[in-house]
Amino acid sequence: MTKRDIVVRISQELEKEEGSNPEEHVNQDVVLKIVQKTLDIISDAVAEGETIELRNFGVFEVKIRKARIGRNPNAPEDDVPIPPRAVVKFKPGKEMRERVLRLTPKA
Repeated sequence: MTKRDIVVRISQELEKEEGSNPEEHVNQDVVLKIVQKTLDIISDAVAEGETIELRNFGVFEVKIRKARIGRNPNAPEDDVPIPPRAVVKFKPGKEMRERVLRLTPKA
């Protein structure tokens, strides 16, 4: 699913909720601006080291990976130092986690 797919789906869902009055329809361009602004705000906050908690969805947070020694697969005798770095972690919320678990194939 792409950002465009999300915009189209939101626009269609709002159209269903609001009825068939054309004056009340939310233009897809407006929905795109709202979705993009939401994503920009989340990205900016995470880039500043803030934790973003969206109830029933999940939590975005910055974690610092420790420095470690890696191996070059083409020359395993050579150690490669990997410096510490910041990474974004996502922890799904309870509702999302439960819905995804339903996809687990039964043995």
